[in-house]
Amino acid sequence: MNIVRNIKEKRSKGKVGKGSRKLRIREKLNSMLWLAPSFLGVSIFYIVPFGVILYYSMIDSPLRRNFVFLDNFKALFRNDAFQAAAKNTISFSVVAVPLAVILALLLALLLEARIPLKSQFRTFFLSPLMVPVASIVLIWRVLFDYNGAINEVLAYFDIGKIDWIQSQYNQVVIAVLYLWKTLGYNMILFMAALSNIPRELLEVADVEGASPINKFFSIKLRYLSPTILFVTILSLISSFKVFREIYLLTGSYPVGRLYMLQHFMNNIFRNLDYQRLASAAIVMAVAMVIIIAILFVAENYFGKDVEG
Repeated sequence: MNIVRNIKEKRSKGKVGKGSRKLRIREKLNSMLWLAPSFLGVSIFYIVPFGVILYYSMIDSPLRRNFVFLDNFKALFRNDAFQAAAKNTISFSVVAVPLAVILALLLALLLEARIPLKSQFRTFFLSPLMVPVASIVLIWRVLFDYNGAINEVLAYFDIGKIDWIQSQYNQVVIAVLYLWKTLGYNMILFMAALSNIPRELLEVADVEGASPINKFFSIKLRYLSPTILFVTILSLISSFKVFREIYLLTGSYPVGRLYMLQHFMNNIFRNLDYQRLASAAIVMAVAMVIIIAILFVAENYFGKDVEG
């Protein structure tokens, strides 16, 4: 009897195992079916175009289509215009992006405190989000033109006029414009993150006699690490979009340090130089992936003790 019972139990377990296996297969098929439209959209608009760009970066011409592998990349890195544009873009991002993150965080901390005219202060930094790009450029022309408002103020103090857009300070002018546009949005993100920090931890720190600086570095900064990562990535992407403002201010070929990678790519696109354009796009994509990966590693290291 025991032998018969064991055989029946094994058969029932086998049936259950087969049933659970079929259920898992059915669930996977259902998941794939629901994901198919999204995957199709990503493939059409991202994966396939990236493959086409990669293909164009490794041929000599869209007509001849001879495979040249890395020759286009070698020619790109030897190009003087690309070297100047890359240098200007890196120097701008290295200065402007950290400022956009740090100043926005300081403004959020300031607004967290009890200060007078808090709502007006917040509105002032959010107003650039509602202003069109053309209007912003017009304001900057009025301010930084050779006969503009800034030079009129300098003349009042017997300081000579400066041609801001054509001078060595032209990247500073664009950095101020970039910060004016991005600080408000970054500030709101930090304010939302600060409101989500557990109040219990801050109250315990107050009871223990922790100073505001200690509370910031020991508690707030650790809980803000995911938001800092997000704001940094957004600010980095926005730093590449200053091409619009520079283009409206100076045209396709700006002077000196205002010639960015976007100008280089826009000009070679107008010249239908697909191989160089595709190579530059691949280089920019790889650089962005590396930078974002480094930011994710840093955020994971500094914010791992507050996860969960």
